[in-house]
This record gives sequence, C-alpha cells and structure tokens, in this order.
Amino acid sequence: MIQPLAYIHPQAKIADNVVIEPFVTIHKDVEIGEGTWIGSNVSIMDGARIGKNCRIFPGAVISAIPQDLKFKGENTQVVIGDNTTIRECVTINRGTKDHWRTEVGSNCLIMAYCHVAHDCVIGDNCIFSNNTTIAGHVTVGNYVVLAGMVAIHQFCNIGSHAFVTGGSLVRKDVPPYVKAAREPLSYAGINSVGMRRRGFSEEKINEIQDIYRTLFVRNSNVTKAMEIIEADFRPTAERDEILNFIQSSQRGIMKGFGNS
Repeated sequence: MIQPLAYIHPQAKIADNVVIEPFVTIHKDVEIGEGTWIGSNVSIMDGARIGKNCRIFPGAVISAIPQDLKFKGENTQVVIGDNTTIRECVTINRGTKDHWRTEVGSNCLIMAYCHVAHDCVIGDNCIFSNNTTIAGHVTVGNYVVLAGMVAIHQFCNIGSHAFVTGGSLVRKDVPPYVKAAREPLSYAGINSVGMRRRGFSEEKINEIQDIYRTLFVRNSNVTKAMEIIEADFRPTAERDEILNFIQSSQRGIMKGFGNS
C-alpha cells in the first residue's frame, strides 16, 4: 500500500506488499524488500538497500551522504538486513570509498535519535538505545546492547555479546562478552545476563569469566595475560574469539577493573 501523498522515484525497486505512509520520499537508487513498513516523513536516499519485514518510523533519514569532507560523491550504499526496526529520527549515512557501504544487520532495534555514521558495520540482533551516536568506521558485533546516549569514537570495535552502559564514551575497543562502564570506560564484569538469555551454559559463562579475570583483574599487562590465557585455557570458540579480538585491536582495548 502506497499513500498518494508519498513521493517515490519511478525507478526505485519496491516490493509489492511494502507499506509506505504519507509524506515519505524515496529516491531513485533504492531497493526495499517485501513486508517492510515505511512511516510518514521518512527520507530514503540513493544507495539504500533495505531488507524484508523492516519497520522504519517517522522522521528517519536513511542513506544520506556521509558527513565526511573526504567524500567526493562516490556511488556507495547503506545495506540493512531483514526484520530490523529503525525508530523515530534515526540517521544512517551511506559509506565512502573506504568501505563503500554502511551495514546494519538483521533483527536489530535502533531506537529514536540514534546516528550510525559512514562505513560502520553493525552485526545482527543488536539493540541501540535512544540517542546513541556511532562515528565512522566503527564495527559492532552480533548481540551487542548499547544503552542510551552512548558515544563511540571512530574506528572503534565492539565485540559480540558486549553491553555498554548508558552515557558511556567509548574511545577504545570493547572485547566480546563484557560489560563496559565508568569513566574512562573500563571492564565491569561479563555480560552474564545477556548470555543466559541467549542460551549460554553456566560452564561456558564461567569459562569466559575466568578468561577475563586473567585479563582484567589479576594485574598482568595485556601481553602477559594473553600468554597465560593461551597456556592455561583449552582452545574453544569463545577463548579464540577473545584472543583474536585483542590481538587484532588497532586502538587498544578498554581498561581493566580498577586501573587508573
């Protein structure tokens, strides 16, 4: 159903059962999958690729050009997966020639007034609470929860299953499975509540907790802690994910518990 007061460029590719409310503007180079609902006063600009059964609420702007002075008009995209909800006045900018696209996964909830900048890669099943701001080139893993008014510095990485508390300023990488809090941002335990909700066993949760105690609580530097983890913990998918995340960090990881 397309309301007559909406403007849709005739070359936009819209599935038959998409609902488009009044005063929506959809530009030429846009594709929208079946079952998606577009609320009133939404602007969807060139380069948008929106999946199936998404919901985009009034005032959102999808695929505007990046807020990057290096951008020279290159043909880039925003790609949004299936079953993702984008609430009121969210802005998601398309990519630059660095990555060529901004990506948001499937089954995400991005709440009102959030901003996702150019060249970000957001995983599946993420929840971003109101007013969260993500600068360019940020990577966020699967099942990440960002509480309200979180601000993430450009080029930071957030590992899967992490939880970042409200009002946090994220300047360093946040490893997977942790809770991040305080100022400056630091380790506040593992995200055991989130992991239990997703079916992690108590044995697996305890393993992850012991790894992070070695890394963040026992006063070893990161290099020494990594050596201990590799020596003392048997290889598992979670152990290797944590080690690989830390080894590949370009900005360095956040502080440990009680570190100044």
